[in-house]
Amino acid sequence: MAIKRYIYKRKKNKEIRNILLETKEDRRLLAHVPDKYQRRSNIDRRGREGQEIGQQNIDDFIKNKAKGIRYKVSYTVKVICKTKGVKHSFNCQAIDISMTGVLLQIKDKKDIQSLESADSIQLKFGILPGTMPEGLEMKVNIGASIARIQSISEDEALCGMQFAEELSLYSRRKRGRYMLMISSLLLFFITAFVVLMRTESVIYFRFNKSLYLYSIIAAFFLLSRYFFAVFYREVPIDTEFTPGVSIIIPCFNEEEWIPRTIQACINQDYPVDRLEVIVVDDCSTDKSAERIKEIIHRLYQESEGFETKERLHYIIMDKNKGKREALAQGVFKAKHDLVVFVDSDSFLDPFAIRNLVQPFKDPKMAGVSGRTDVANTYTNTLTKIQSVRYHIAFRVMKAAEGLFDAVTCLSGPLACYKKEIVLENMDAWLNQRFLGHKATFGDDRAMTNLILKKHRTAYQDSAICYTIVPTKHHVFLKQQMRWKRSWLRESLVAAGFMWKKEPFAALSYYIGVLVPVLGPIVVFYNLLYVPAVYGIFPVTFLTGLLLMAMLMSVAQLFLRRSTTWIFGFLFCIYYEAVLLWQMPIAWVTFWKTSWGTRMTQYDIKAQKKKGRKMFNNYPEAKANETFKL
Repeated sequence: MAIKRYIYKRKKNKEIRNILLETKEDRRLLAHVPDKYQRRSNIDRRGREGQEIGQQNIDDFIKNKAKGIRYKVSYTVKVICKTKGVKHSFNCQAIDISMTGVLLQIKDKKDIQSLESADSIQLKFGILPGTMPEGLEMKVNIGASIARIQSISEDEALCGMQFAEELSLYSRRKRGRYMLMISSLLLFFITAFVVLMRTESVIYFRFNKSLYLYSIIAAFFLLSRYFFAVFYREVPIDTEFTPGVSIIIPCFNEEEWIPRTIQACINQDYPVDRLEVIVVDDCSTDKSAERIKEIIHRLYQESEGFETKERLHYIIMDKNKGKREALAQGVFKAKHDLVVFVDSDSFLDPFAIRNLVQPFKDPKMAGVSGRTDVANTYTNTLTKIQSVRYHIAFRVMKAAEGLFDAVTCLSGPLACYKKEIVLENMDAWLNQRFLGHKATFGDDRAMTNLILKKHRTAYQDSAICYTIVPTKHHVFLKQQMRWKRSWLRESLVAAGFMWKKEPFAALSYYIGVLVPVLGPIVVFYNLLYVPAVYGIFPVTFLTGLLLMAMLMSVAQLFLRRSTTWIFGFLFCIYYEAVLLWQMPIAWVTFWKTSWGTRMTQYDIKAQKKKGRKMFNNYPEAKANETFKL
């Protein structure tokens, strides 16, 4: 019987393959790192040797780098050749693609000859979701010319084709303006309708003061977030401003992603003498430590001009002490004035650090959050839902807070702090207790609170990292429960000082705490109590929920022009049906210390206390406990 249960759990928890953008690897591990010997610079990689990056061309350079990224694909491409008025068409396979061209594999000698002699060439193909950056999924019918042909055999060749127009411009011309117009109109009408409904709430306020007051406050809060986000502007890059930065990566059982995380952190377009990376393995029970040593050894073999041996370090802790302690070890070892915390399953854009440090030109700035996008968006429906949620949470919610220099959570995947301020608050952070229990998660919110109490915090939208999100519902729900518990705990802490901030920022904060906390009560009253007791179908309430869901989806369409926009609507349904009801549970359990999504020492203790043997779902736990069927 025990064996059957074990087999059932193995099937139920079968791994889901993550779908990520596949880029063609550069032959250099550190293609973006400037060479201190100036044998190559940011500019001379594009053929302009001897020039230095200046304020006038850094943005163009970043855009050009993005154009040159080649994505591995497997498209069927229809090639239409026209020679002296005669058309000849054939199908072939695309191997990789960039914004400016595509590499075709042609396996017929006649087709190769037709291509070489053509007066004009037209390519027809479809860009599938998940094969290029979001917003580019579309059908393409574009002119092209031959850039190069490489013969593989007598009847086979690889042909590099250059598009007549960059795909980003083609997308903007063909569908971008159309989608922008549609989404703009929808946003206007949805907002107008919400305002009209809330006007109705004012009219009927005397009939149910509590309910209508909540609806007015909730609508005001959400609409204000979108409104203020419109006025947000990131701090532009000043190429002369490059303060010293120490990146700290805490790792616990991330053998799959940690090599990629480390490489992305060291492979930054940033002066080599002002950037170091410190990896701290918190006594992982899988092969994380081995993977860390392997990738660091490979990076040590790079050119001396990159100084990897001097600025890439790792620490293997002899005992699992938790994420905060791992981060603290990195901070103590850091030699630069700014410390950046990066999660072990997050991957930095090559220009993330250059962008992230810019708000620190303000001497009063103490912490900055970058933007986190989902790396595995197109894996399944759950990851698409999370992708929309992440983008709105950062580009709208954090941007609105950033307008007032009062970002309430410098998120774990990518956040930068002044080292001296972190050290000042280190003891309070490491020894934080709540209701007599040690705080083991919510490290990002806890540190943000300690800093925000006396200083400013900002959001930099151009500092981008990509993170891996849960692909299974049970893992996602455990993660969300942990986040809600830490959010409740830290919201109570922040409530004690946020009133000292800019008045509108403070008001928005307290409303932002009140709305989700009371949400379950309001939904229960409207969707269950009123229909059961009064026999009234909650048309108005459901219409309000529908409008809020549409607002999120259309905002995604407006911002990204992506096919994922519809999943914003699905997220809102998922939230009301499932995630909302985690809040009451979090009310009475936010003192818990277990993570739920990985077997930390606190999870193991919790399982032992319950007397349950549930380690089948957590292979890493076998190193801590003898597994028995």
